[in-house]
Amino acid sequence: MRSDAARTVRAILEAAERVLSKNPAASMEQIAEAAGVARTTVHRRFASREALVDAMAAWATRKFAEAVESAHPESTPPLVALYQVTASVLKVKSDWGFAMSRALSDDPEVARVHADVEERCDRLFRRAQAAGVLRADVDTGWARRVYYALIHEAAQSRDAEPDALATRVVDTLLRGVGTGQGL
Repeated sequence: MRSDAARTVRAILEAAERVLSKNPAASMEQIAEAAGVARTTVHRRFASREALVDAMAAWATRKFAEAVESAHPESTPPLVALYQVTASVLKVKSDWGFAMSRALSDDPEVARVHADVEERCDRLFRRAQAAGVLRADVDTGWARRVYYALIHEAAQSRDAEPDALATRVVDTLLRGVGTGQGL
């Protein structure tokens, strides 16, 4: 794709995210207006609204995978990687919330990227356990699912920046919320 065409597609995807986040029923015309392009340009790039939403999900999924990769989870110390992955993923989820909520599409590439990220997360959790960041008796699969739930809930919050939310998520994952008394 030529660079001007790529910029146009990106502008449409970003505008669609902004518009659809506020109004999931928004029209292609409203998206085109927000992108600063003609409605025909949007229709030329995306055959249907569904195709646009699928492209948004694929774009957000790539951003999600890049966020995980940017933390170098295989080589960075596990605690640092956990924090960096969390902050980066929360930034993507904050910027691409509408698209990420649709990222579990039928697109095989989206599914492949999510499976790859899940495997990387599993490896990070096993490394964290081996390094003593997670207790030896913790089921790392369960811990990963709890971590995903914490990220999901943190991404719904609009009262803090991704770095502050990442600190909350990692602290809650590693320390919990209880005192341990009464067990």
